[in-house]
Amino acid sequence: MNDSAVRHKNRAQPLERLWYTRCPVPTATSIAIELGWLDHEFASDQIVVSSLGSSQDRDVRASHFDHRLPNSFREGGNAPALWSRSRGQDTRLLGATWVDQYQAVVALPDAEIESASDLCGRRLGVAARINDPMDFWQAKALRGLLTALALGGLGKDDAEIVVLREPATSIAADTTSPIGTLWAPERQQGQARAEAFALIRGEVDAIYLSGGLGCAIEALLGARRVVDLGAHPDSAMRITNSTPTLLTATGALVREQRDVVRRYVECLIRAAGWASDHHEEARRIIAAELGEAEVWVERAYGEALYANLRPTLNDELLAAVTSQKSWLLAHGFIRADFDVSEWAAPEVLNEIGQ
Repeated sequence: MNDSAVRHKNRAQPLERLWYTRCPVPTATSIAIELGWLDHEFASDQIVVSSLGSSQDRDVRASHFDHRLPNSFREGGNAPALWSRSRGQDTRLLGATWVDQYQAVVALPDAEIESASDLCGRRLGVAARINDPMDFWQAKALRGLLTALALGGLGKDDAEIVVLREPATSIAADTTSPIGTLWAPERQQGQARAEAFALIRGEVDAIYLSGGLGCAIEALLGARRVVDLGAHPDSAMRITNSTPTLLTATGALVREQRDVVRRYVECLIRAAGWASDHHEEARRIIAAELGEAEVWVERAYGEALYANLRPTLNDELLAAVTSQKSWLLAHGFIRADFDVSEWAAPEVLNEIGQ
């Protein structure tokens, strides 16, 4: 084989497709998708930009959790991204966002639970998705409940954690749309079904709720907000699966297609800027992503939502990511430790000037 042939063989194959996925939480990704900016950005390069939700292949869709699909981006809850990295998956952390949200531990009015200290000896319901590769929902609820107990001067052993087995998987078998999320509205509205039914039946005394869905369930049940975690002044008490959210990409893509990655992130930054100037339109897009009424988006996230969708990698956010990683490790949701600062790839944002 001559030198020319060797060079041709070693030349990287042209990039034909980018994949993206996002969680049903407020993200700049969902704004950029809805506005058509990602498609437009790469159309001249003949690069197709596709949602995992457009694939009928369950293994492709499962990359939302394990991030094993080449040339892919993910923005959303931190637990799956941290879990994937802890298992040795080649990913890089491009940015993070902090969007405060409604988070609360609630009880029915006749339960005589009015404060965190009243949770002592009580049954706290936590759904466990037994068929999901990474049970982010259980991790989120458990951290919220344990934080509430700590605020009342209590530990895990001071209450009974009731595990509610949930066989439904987060990865639906059906396809939503070429640009759709993995969660149809029907699936979204059923996310906290196990906990809500257990509370109604009297099988548990209190549950953790979050986001717009949490606001709606609290209103439906006429529940009492026992601990308002979302309003706590210490940001460390507000860390959960979706606070902060993480933007990640496959490592090879970051190393070998830096210009493509930079342009992708620039699209998200522009989308975040657009949201800060177009609250009503952004709220409509986010509500559709979450499968919720716009009023619940407003109540769950507030006006600060629109100014906080821009990904960044400041020290405070990296510290929050490290805190979440350490918590997941201590409670068995991830098995191996790693250095968040080494995982981060600030060079992409640095090139953009952010």
